[in-house]
Amino acid sequence: MLRITELRLPLDHPESALRAAIVERLGIADAELLDVHVFRRGYDARKKGAIVLIYTVDVTLADEAAVAARCAADPQVRPAPDTRYRFLAHAPADFYAEGRARPVVIGFGPCGLFAALILAQMGLRPIVLERGKAVRERTQDTWGLWRRQELNPESNVQFGEGGAGTFSDGKLYSQISDKRHLTRKVLAEFVKAGAPDEILFVSKPHIGTFRLVSMIEKMRAEIEALGGEIRFRQQVTDLVIEQGHLRGVVLADGSTLRTDHAVLALGHSARDTFAMLHGRGVQMEAKPFSIGYRIEHPQSLIDRARFGPSAGHPILGAADYKLVHHARNGRSVYSFCMCPGGTVVAATSEPGRVVTNGMSQYSRNERNANAGIVVGLTPDDYRQGEYEGPVNPLDGITFQRFWESRAYELGGGGYIAPAALVGDFVKRQRSSALGDVMPSYKPGVLLTDLQQPDRGSLPDYALDAIREALPAFERQIKGFSMPDAVLTGVETRTSSPLRITRGRDYQSLNVRGLYPAGEGAGYAGGIMSAGVDGIEVAEALASALMGLPPST
Repeated sequence: MLRITELRLPLDHPESALRAAIVERLGIADAELLDVHVFRRGYDARKKGAIVLIYTVDVTLADEAAVAARCAADPQVRPAPDTRYRFLAHAPADFYAEGRARPVVIGFGPCGLFAALILAQMGLRPIVLERGKAVRERTQDTWGLWRRQELNPESNVQFGEGGAGTFSDGKLYSQISDKRHLTRKVLAEFVKAGAPDEILFVSKPHIGTFRLVSMIEKMRAEIEALGGEIRFRQQVTDLVIEQGHLRGVVLADGSTLRTDHAVLALGHSARDTFAMLHGRGVQMEAKPFSIGYRIEHPQSLIDRARFGPSAGHPILGAADYKLVHHARNGRSVYSFCMCPGGTVVAATSEPGRVVTNGMSQYSRNERNANAGIVVGLTPDDYRQGEYEGPVNPLDGITFQRFWESRAYELGGGGYIAPAALVGDFVKRQRSSALGDVMPSYKPGVLLTDLQQPDRGSLPDYALDAIREALPAFERQIKGFSMPDAVLTGVETRTSSPLRITRGRDYQSLNVRGLYPAGEGAGYAGGIMSAGVDGIEVAEALASALMGLPPST
């Protein structure tokens, strides 16, 4: 097949136009075009009155060699790459006959899910240990916080089958380098589990929470059918390390599970496990993350600003945005995890703290758009004021907890979140009444002054940077700084505050057999990159377990 990129057609082109454009680009007769497969479809909305669709297509031709030779000088016509996934090897049926310990996957979010799936598909029968509950039980507990203000610290937005990505927009795109087309493997497995086929070709695929639930269950069933085990409510509380090698994991009930290879697929909120690993001497370091608020606008405002007269077009769907501002104080402010047509959700995993996040369903048809408006931090920020003292890899966690507790206090308890209108925030004054934008956060918000002296909801440098950024974003999206837009705090779990360091073989630098992976370990950000990291780590573990040569 040949791949053609940058085929540009009007938004409302007839179905036949794509085929006609391919025939014209290649200079062939229509009969010579045997098959067309749309690999990617995006759009260019820079001219709102003339939005165009941009296609990448793979085509089968009657005489591919002749066309390829004729188009050799055209950089947009090239042989289609082979995107099929190839396993390193498959374990023989008697692989565990002599008592060899099975690999363990700690955590069953996107990274752990794909690590376990790949290991199972290779015949290595992984054992998955997930501290939370199965996804449907977990969903009930999560609704318990949102509707009844009842937090289950072991079953919530952060902990349980599917990980934090289950309660998100379900975005399935990433900017990671992907020379091996592993993102295609992730998408293909999701489609096999029930995701819509369109995620294979739209430029910004997403699924949404309700669809993710059933998909995760089907993927779990495949792992189990291939000999894997998923054990819920099994928290790892210690490691058995002998002479620098992992020899087992200790569970909360006091039992020990023997293993020489474990994928450490913790989410970014496994704070007690991070502390255990640090106490055990597992090498780690503090890393940057960001902190800020969730902002909500009417989705219709964002649609009009981005798409103009084409707002509401079914192909375009609900509009998103991506914004960055470099403030005068040297801080970068940017939009994070934008959720079109979604809701702001309570995402804490610890009592007495408030954390926000965003979530959308597949339909993206809720009234508001929301996104994190966050300020970049470095580890140097974690030890200021109350945080003076020796540098510690866990400093970022201490920093997060401080501001999450402050948000709980400002909200008045009960996991109510402190909030303010954008107009009041920019003017440094207290909000007293809502306007046209109704906040979606549950259990609810308390309007307040997010910038109170000595009781601010964020560090002063973050408040200053966000206050400067909001009017600046207005120049990119008309209406962004509308006075009635709502800020809800605080957003602290943008990424892991630490990195569990690993080598090129994906193993911990000082504990052989331990494979730090995914977002919690500091190597991913989002469902797609976490899934890809899970695949790569599973391959590295399988190579070590089966004694494959390094070149494999």
